[in-house]
Amino acid sequence: MFKKILIPTDGSALSAQAANKGVCFAKQIGAEVVALHVTQPFAATVGFDGMAAAYAITDEDYEKTASEQANKYLKAVLDRAETAGVPVTSRSVSNFNVADGLVKAAEEEGCDLIFIGSHGRSGLSRLLLGSVTAKVLNMARCAVLVYRVNQQEND
Repeated sequence: MFKKILIPTDGSALSAQAANKGVCFAKQIGAEVVALHVTQPFAATVGFDGMAAAYAITDEDYEKTASEQANKYLKAVLDRAETAGVPVTSRSVSNFNVADGLVKAAEEEGCDLIFIGSHGRSGLSRLLLGSVTAKVLNMARCAVLVYRVNQQEND
């Protein structure tokens, strides 16, 4: 079956819920976990030239903050996996396209499954907000398990 499962996290409560289920799934099937956080480069957050000056933030400040956040988000998954006795490693990557970064990391790590949460949006909200999960489904060369997160558990 599956031996190495990539579990992405963005630090949200819904992402944490999916990650917890992913760790439980990995434990049940005897797989190891790769926890992943994808950040976008500073240039992706600027929008247009001069925007960074308006916020008085430097590239170095952004990178430091992004790294600290990634470590915090990944630690939650690492702790959960270690508590469950599941072998785990973590990785943080930067990519303008989060879905592309996720799929590339899965390939580089030799993962045979991506366990990812979905908010279950449809219609106009999905069109406007986009869906990393939908993009991953279209791009991934390995299996993708989509876990429908329960928003009520986080309210």
